[in-house]
Amino acid sequence: MKMRDLEAATGVNRETIRVYFRHGLLPEPKRSKPNVADYDQAHVDGIRLIRRLHKEEGMTLPQIKRVLSGDVSDPSLSIGAFPHLEQLVAARLDRYDALVPLASVIERNPQAEEDAHALQEIKAVRLKEQDGETMLSRTDAEIVAICGDMRRVGFTTDKGFNPAQLGFYVANANDLGQREVESFLASIGKNVGQQEAADLAFEAINRMMSFFGLLRTKAVMRAFANATRPDTDEKPSRD
Repeated sequence: MKMRDLEAATGVNRETIRVYFRHGLLPEPKRSKPNVADYDQAHVDGIRLIRRLHKEEGMTLPQIKRVLSGDVSDPSLSIGAFPHLEQLVAARLDRYDALVPLASVIERNPQAEEDAHALQEIKAVRLKEQDGETMLSRTDAEIVAICGDMRRVGFTTDKGFNPAQLGFYVANANDLGQREVESFLASIGKNVGQQEAADLAFEAINRMMSFFGLLRTKAVMRAFANATRPDTDEKPSRD
């Protein structure tokens, strides 16, 4: 597609799109001739993602670039601060396989190497060796960094905190993800075209994880209340 088609597909004018390119937020288009640029669905999806992060999450363009490049040194710009960024990037910018060095996490987690291997044992992250350096995905880097954040707020080894204890999160996340996909495909997959299904999946990932986060918060608060109340014959609330 040409620039006018890209404008029509995204609702974003060419001046803004060119700003995105200047900031390095979009992949360079293919060129059949030096002065002829050909855009594709990846550019449409990328522009939509950038607009979402900019408008809804309040990120500046330099911040978006830093996060997309795998910079996890600043917690305020971490993937965790913008839920499911890697999944959105994977679906819309085709950068899922981009790796960052494990060493990039050390500023937030001085025990990054030890934690990364413990997390790999429970299948929470996957490490790869590349040119003699340990690498991992942006999301996995954020998972390792979070362990460092936990220690800073008091979850230390002498208090019983150990990343290896987090295996139940992995098991439940895998189960939830499988159920979500099965439900999505059963209810939507056969009723819409491929592109619409991709758009709906994109929205579901972004919206429903916030929904799940709220449900989880309620469940944790109920569990604390039930665990600390005196024994009575009254059954715990399920509201």
